[in-house]
Amino acid sequence: MSRKKKRWENEELLHIGRRESHSDFHRSDRISPRFSLDGEWKFLYLKAPEYSPEGFCDKYFDDAAWEDIPVPSCWQMQGFGQPHYTDVWYLFPINPPFVASENPTGIYRKTIEIPDEWKSGRKILRFEGVGSAFDVWINGTHVGYSKVSHLASEFDVTGCLQLGENQITVRVYQWSDGTYLECQDMWWFSGIFRSVSLRNEPECSVLDYVVEATLDDSYRNGILIQTIQASADADQVEWELRDSCGNQISSGKIRLENGSATAKTEIGKVNPWSAELPELYTVIMKLWKQGEMMDEITVQTGFRRIEVKGENFTVNGQPILLNGVNLHDFSPSGGATVDPDIVEQDLRMMKQHNINAIRCSHYPKMPYFYDLCDRYGFYVIDEADMETHGFEWIQRYEWLNNLPSWKDAYCDRSVRMVKEHRNHPCIIMWSLGNESSTGDNFTAVAEAIRELDCSRLIHYEGDYEADITDVYSTMYTRLDGMKRIGENNDGHGKPHILCEYGHAMGNGPGNLEEYQELFHTYKRLQGGFIWEWYDHGIEHKDDEGNMTYYYGGDFGDEPNNSNFCMDGLLRPDRVPSTGLIHYKQVIAPVKAEEVDLEKGRIRISNLYYFRTLEHLSMKYELACDDQVIQTGIVHKIEVEAQKSEIYEIPVHVDNMIPETDYYLNISFLYNQDTLFGKEGDEVAKAQFRLPIYKTYGMVAQIDAETKELQVLENDVRAEISGRHVRVVFDKVNGRLLTYEMDGKCWITEGPSLNLNRATIDNDMYKVEDWQNKYFLHKQQEQLEEFEIHKKSDYVEVRVRTHFSPLSMAFGFKGHYIYRIYADGKMELELDIKGFKYSKFVPNFIPRIGIEMKMPQEMKRVEWYGLGPDENYSDMKAASIMGVYRSTVDEMHVEYAMPQENGHRERVRWLAVGNERKSLLISSRNEVGMDVHDYTIEALEKARHVREIRRCDEIIVHLDAKHTGVGSNSCGEEQTYANKTRLNDYSMKLTFQAAENESLIQKSKNVLAWNRLYTQTS
Repeated sequence: MSRKKKRWENEELLHIGRRESHSDFHRSDRISPRFSLDGEWKFLYLKAPEYSPEGFCDKYFDDAAWEDIPVPSCWQMQGFGQPHYTDVWYLFPINPPFVASENPTGIYRKTIEIPDEWKSGRKILRFEGVGSAFDVWINGTHVGYSKVSHLASEFDVTGCLQLGENQITVRVYQWSDGTYLECQDMWWFSGIFRSVSLRNEPECSVLDYVVEATLDDSYRNGILIQTIQASADADQVEWELRDSCGNQISSGKIRLENGSATAKTEIGKVNPWSAELPELYTVIMKLWKQGEMMDEITVQTGFRRIEVKGENFTVNGQPILLNGVNLHDFSPSGGATVDPDIVEQDLRMMKQHNINAIRCSHYPKMPYFYDLCDRYGFYVIDEADMETHGFEWIQRYEWLNNLPSWKDAYCDRSVRMVKEHRNHPCIIMWSLGNESSTGDNFTAVAEAIRELDCSRLIHYEGDYEADITDVYSTMYTRLDGMKRIGENNDGHGKPHILCEYGHAMGNGPGNLEEYQELFHTYKRLQGGFIWEWYDHGIEHKDDEGNMTYYYGGDFGDEPNNSNFCMDGLLRPDRVPSTGLIHYKQVIAPVKAEEVDLEKGRIRISNLYYFRTLEHLSMKYELACDDQVIQTGIVHKIEVEAQKSEIYEIPVHVDNMIPETDYYLNISFLYNQDTLFGKEGDEVAKAQFRLPIYKTYGMVAQIDAETKELQVLENDVRAEISGRHVRVVFDKVNGRLLTYEMDGKCWITEGPSLNLNRATIDNDMYKVEDWQNKYFLHKQQEQLEEFEIHKKSDYVEVRVRTHFSPLSMAFGFKGHYIYRIYADGKMELELDIKGFKYSKFVPNFIPRIGIEMKMPQEMKRVEWYGLGPDENYSDMKAASIMGVYRSTVDEMHVEYAMPQENGHRERVRWLAVGNERKSLLISSRNEVGMDVHDYTIEALEKARHVREIRRCDEIIVHLDAKHTGVGSNSCGEEQTYANKTRLNDYSMKLTFQAAENESLIQKSKNVLAWNRLYTQTS
């Protein structure tokens, strides 16, 4: 006996009573009044639809005891059911089209009033999004059934509604046959999660209105193609085309046959639409019947043309580069229900960070989203609500793809998307879905789309051979693979994009500069989309009101993919991550390069495709240390698109300060307000170290009266002391225990070798090896030799160590040479030589350097190096050299899953202290550093913000080399140059206490001292 399909388990039942999809257009509210049904509804949550109370859909059913629930919302975010996050797993046994017998169900009821003025006309009930399937009743009469969670469903309910009071019931099923096509790496949310509305349309009305605004072969003149479908008794439309200033530039009349017509009009010269210059025009169309106007429609459009030319796709005849991001619908408080104002803020923020493209991962958005993208200027890949990733996990990826009974379901998802959104100029590609492999049903989908719309390209990464698509799309392709594609060694020859890359999980992503260089090197590589925009953390407040963000597993949801949903450029608290700041600079549309810095000559390149740089100013600064000594501005940059010009910056240093680096800092700014920002907002930056330098003629020597130092030692301790200094060593392990200067303790333990860091998300595939194979987190430093030598003007302490993880035969030999001077200064020369006694070694390690501890009161941090924000060897494009001041608290970067953070590269000196005085650590070579009030171990143990256990000391790390961050949580690991290996390293550090106002000058004295030492040694 075969299992009987329930309504929500019938893949061949696409809908009951749902209207044909139509394009996004704006009806006149005067002619077609509309009111929102958003707000409080009565709600009953059930384990399965079969448990629905008898008569639940009747008009006078007593629902007073039911709960209230806001619409739109996800019921899991309202206390019903349980939030559950998975990447590739279904939450019921895979047995298509059948779903779980216990199928969580929500019944919604709302009473509405129909006004007398709605006596005539057709009443259209519209749901923008319901997950995953639902039935609708009006006054007890069943009016329809629909599915596909992220597409609109409209029902003509004219015959069921009456003037006055009416009752609407909606029953929503969490699981349906459609769920098999919606396994999309996100929280599983259910309910009426998008808006609901009711509109009164005229009896004679526009049913569909498709506007295609394209260009002729010159790409200057517009062609307007209008396709109208209206009520059969309509006989004519009048239309006019207005430009962005409201001026009418064209108009006409179109006769209808049985309510339908297509008209093509040559408009003449227009301003083409692009993401750089999103010029919009407005079409106003009026529908007439026997001399009486019946309906009025408005559509905003843009004239642009999408084509494939050879190995490139073009916009308006020009190959472009997509600097994009993947975008889910998500809110920490609303789940899949998002506030339109927040969405607009997101788009503004994207434009502020130079992002020009969005992939709608992995489903269509609300209509207003495309209106905003049209207006702000984004190239959009609209993606069908289609993903069967869970089938890959069970090694049956193509299970449904070739089954005829599923063909219409596949096509329905793309066809409805195209029909709804094809009026939007921002959309340049239709995507068939995501991570569902391929097969006959996808071939049918591509054919169906081309029948509807051939003005855009078809995208689908699952078409691995690009047989049915117009572009060759891959995800997370490594750099070497990208180079092969760029050199046409893949056998496809079609334009290439990365639909996902640069996995922005936790600390990262790195390697973006390397990808961007390939995009610019190989014409065929037309960019890609970072995964993804937003961390999907769900708000959770503790009893004290502190906010944290939950991820998979925090709700007892099993199985789950943990924090794999926390992979965005934007943190859950809406703070831009370091990765977003870095990405902004990497993809900046303007670039500065040195030509002849002695003459202040630089090359400015315009990376835009359609606009000059006249909307930008160039601000320049001549800076040294923490001072700006000269400024200027070029108010308008006159560089044509895809061209370069040489500019000469009039910088001059009159009185050079010895031992000082001078920098030319360039900042490109908007010179007027924009739709998304203000005049003066920065677009990009650049920094050049000027080829000028002055040294001290001589260096002050140590006062002879301060030379006397005493050495006291026994079997386990050694103390070097004088009037200004006291240094204590443990002779058993060779470690420095105390460093005091002028009676103040500055170091409480260390320096000692360290190769570990708290795991970052992008280390996830290394952690098992690093911790459970090579035990890198269980490092041990053994003393091999300890010697003290008293010299003429200092005491020298030599310490040799063997440094290795437990049970391992690889590591480093450390040779410390301390020099302690009577004035309190202490030098450390550290040679770190890698060794391996067998082939059992890791491919690379997190870092190599030293760790030391300082008193807890040392909360002030100052440094000369890259800043101001955290940066790593492969994530530093937005950082420039300078002197920066911060605090230990501010050095911490909050990631939803705590991990390694706050590192700075290219540090020449670091000062950590209190408000008056600091320990100045100067380095002969550039080092990496971080300063925190917690240990690596404490950071590793914490799972959420505010769970990091602070310690009673300040922990300072100075790294000879620190491995980059990469994006290997789902992408390219760190490049060879950015990996720390078992090589030889060295550090030369000078320690001294100094008043905070003298730190910069003291650091210069050390530079001169080091040079003198180098010359005389």
